[in-house]
Amino acid sequence: MKYPSPDTLHPVRLPDGTAVTQNVFLQAALEHPRISVGAYSYASDSNPTDTPDGWAARLAPYLYANAADRLVIGRFVQIAEGVRFITHGANHLMSGFSTYPFAIHDPDRLLTYHQEFPRGRDTVVGHDVWIGRDACVLAGAQIGRGAIIGAGSVVAGDIPDYSVVVGNPGRIIRLRFPEDVISRLMQLAWWDWPIEKIIGHEALITGADIDALEAV
Repeated sequence: MKYPSPDTLHPVRLPDGTAVTQNVFLQAALEHPRISVGAYSYASDSNPTDTPDGWAARLAPYLYANAADRLVIGRFVQIAEGVRFITHGANHLMSGFSTYPFAIHDPDRLLTYHQEFPRGRDTVVGHDVWIGRDACVLAGAQIGRGAIIGAGSVVAGDIPDYSVVVGNPGRIIRLRFPEDVISRLMQLAWWDWPIEKIIGHEALITGADIDALEAV
């Protein structure tokens, strides 16, 4: 069977051909001027929406079309149900006595309110990251390649490659592999291979023999 194109909306199919609508390739499922997503990254939700605006609003509800920051998602990222990216559009000014956003209730000031904020950095998810159910990724987080974010975790700041993060606030409990193996995986960058090569060596990519993977 040919592997589904990253432009396939519902890539998971039952043996009888029925599409599993709870799972989508994000390249096909959303359109947003401030979101970029790599090939084969998917999201799952038991109450799916097939509208591009629906998926964007579900994943990043405060990332407005005129936002200064972006959400950047790499290739082969796995996003479970309930994951939310809380981008800078959710922030309130904190430099004065009150944080109340009076301007959002004034139509004349609504669209310029966030221009008063300092430019925040983009929220970035590296390649081959697994984000567990109901995790919350805060504005400006930078999640390294191969990281695992545990269910319900609240993630901020810089998350190293191939680390495991759990809890609120999210804490790094361990690295998935020794540092020398992580360095070799980063050099291999299998996520950039052609999909035919990836599928041809799937067992090695999902295995744990770095020497064998390097050999191909």
